[in-house]
Amino acid sequence: MDDFEMLLEESLQDPEFKKEWEDNQTEYEIMRMLVMARAEKNLTQKELSELSGVRQSNISRIERGMCIPNIPTLEAIARGLGKKLKIEFV
Repeated sequence: MDDFEMLLEESLQDPEFKKEWEDNQTEYEIMRMLVMARAEKNLTQKELSELSGVRQSNISRIERGMCIPNIPTLEAIARGLGKKLKIEFV
């Protein structure tokens, strides 16, 4: 379990935080996955921008939760990371 997961587990004990998390979980997960995948590849936002064709300012806004990316943007970012986008209903 990484530091984020430990902090999240602890924070979910607060009912107000838990409701906020559940109401926005998809957006938070997109943010988290992007940051983690970029860090895993040891890329800056600028480098990912160059590889994906997505403006660095847009990558920053996604990572900060200031916007929700559309599917073509996520696909471009995934390609820039050398990955494929996979969306599932679970």
